[in-house]
Amino acid sequence: MGFSIYLSCLLALLFALVIYVCYVAVIAPRSNPLRELPGPPSTKLIDNHHMYLTMDAGISRKTHERFVKEYGRSVHIRGPLPWDDRLLTLDPVSLDHILKNSTIYEKPWYSRDLIESLIGCGMLAAEGQVHKRQRRVGTPAFSIQNLRALVPLVFSKGVKMREKWSSMLADGKGQKLDVCDWMSRATFDVIGSAGFDYELNAIDNGDNELLKAYKEMFEVGISQSGSTLRMMLFLYFPPLRRFIRDHRTRTVERCKAVIHRVAGQLIQDKKKKILEAEMEGKIYEGRDLLTLLLKSNQSVDILPEQRISDEDMLNNINTFMFAGSDTTSLALTWTLLLLAMYPAHQTTLRNEVLNVLPSASLDSLTEEEVQSLYAIIADLPFLDKVCRETLRLIPPLHSSIRAATQDDVVPTSSPMKFKQPDGTVREEMRSVRVPKGSAVHIAVEAFNLDKELWGPDAWAFVPDRWDNLPEAVTSIPGLYSNILTFSAGPRSCIGLRFSIIEMKSFLFILLSNFTFATTDEKVAKANVVLTRPYVLGKHSAGSQCPLLVTPYVPAASA
Repeated sequence: MGFSIYLSCLLALLFALVIYVCYVAVIAPRSNPLRELPGPPSTKLIDNHHMYLTMDAGISRKTHERFVKEYGRSVHIRGPLPWDDRLLTLDPVSLDHILKNSTIYEKPWYSRDLIESLIGCGMLAAEGQVHKRQRRVGTPAFSIQNLRALVPLVFSKGVKMREKWSSMLADGKGQKLDVCDWMSRATFDVIGSAGFDYELNAIDNGDNELLKAYKEMFEVGISQSGSTLRMMLFLYFPPLRRFIRDHRTRTVERCKAVIHRVAGQLIQDKKKKILEAEMEGKIYEGRDLLTLLLKSNQSVDILPEQRISDEDMLNNINTFMFAGSDTTSLALTWTLLLLAMYPAHQTTLRNEVLNVLPSASLDSLTEEEVQSLYAIIADLPFLDKVCRETLRLIPPLHSSIRAATQDDVVPTSSPMKFKQPDGTVREEMRSVRVPKGSAVHIAVEAFNLDKELWGPDAWAFVPDRWDNLPEAVTSIPGLYSNILTFSAGPRSCIGLRFSIIEMKSFLFILLSNFTFATTDEKVAKANVVLTRPYVLGKHSAGSQCPLLVTPYVPAASA
């Protein structure tokens, strides 16, 4: 008797689960208003075709251009699963609304879970009050005054890499160098010292355990993650990661253990130094970001309930290590590749930096002299245009995604086109209904390369375009120069200024000492969390960007 009741309850539960799955997968999507929008066809039950079209860095710009011509600026696309209806918006008015309303449009749970599984719940993954609290504590550390104080440290790492390269190229001949690896090592050293007062020495030693852990975790865990089905299972069904034990999952866990051990020790060491200074009646004068974060967290301006825990601090160290080094290193890598591909622009930039190069050796300058020199470098017009143009043309973050936490009406810049059951199209008011739970695809690259906004040469590397931008560009919401590279709104990049300081400092030092040329190896883009360079035919070797690097010799003394 008891068993039959148990069996009946189990069957009822299974029946309810089947009904629920059918509703979510079949019935509810049919009434989703996003399906009224025009968009590319999708007939398969499980279909990753739209994701491939919009997120593959090799074809995405052509895809976005075609979508605008065929379907307009608000397009219905589908994620891998049949109920995953998404809005792909290429409308600046819609985008502005979505990015400003960060409490309505959050990262979807599966994106947050993936980020957390790698670097913890720092500012990249946190939402709501958790993100607000972390941002409030972190913002003072990124003030203009604090970042200016870090300029000499950034310069010292650039000089160190110059010396390393000069010793490697002592015979005066050119040598093929993987600038992607070198930029990664250099920016990692910067974030180690400027971020945490920790000497990683990655420029001297590419086998640094922390650097290797980060690179391995993303290369093996994400870039070389295997089949699309496997990625979908890991993304949408996170518990499976605990049961599918293979080389990739073990590698990610091993790398995370190294990162947590080293980063955790950094926090404890820094807290100890601050406490020791307080016990001696002094103020610890550390200028690194971790010190500033800890001081900000203990400030009387921050209420006790608004402070962040050691775990949050650890997660944000991981976030800064990743976002503060990887994104900038990729931006520098793409800049050097573009300058190698456009030697005339490289010559123009070199002449500009040489005109302000001090007669004294850079490593002999005092901190005050370095800061004065950087103030001049920051205002160099062509250097500024090169940085803006690279960040526009190849944004390190190719695209992003948000999910509506409630039903919303998104404004558009022009009347919308909606599909009728008979196949005809009707125009309605300037808005799109986005139901709760629906995803919105934020196409960073598409906005940066939109020919209708930037002009017919939008896909070309043209630094001088910044002298006279089309008026339409001003409609793009962006934290930096009306490009979407650093996002916009409450979740815009907190490290923008620091990244620009790194880019301009390293380019100044490198261009005044070396020339860059392409090799016979073809470098292509791949969207793997970030837009990374790979040598065609050598994807399994990881991110690479080989360039021919030669010591610069002034023409007069050649």
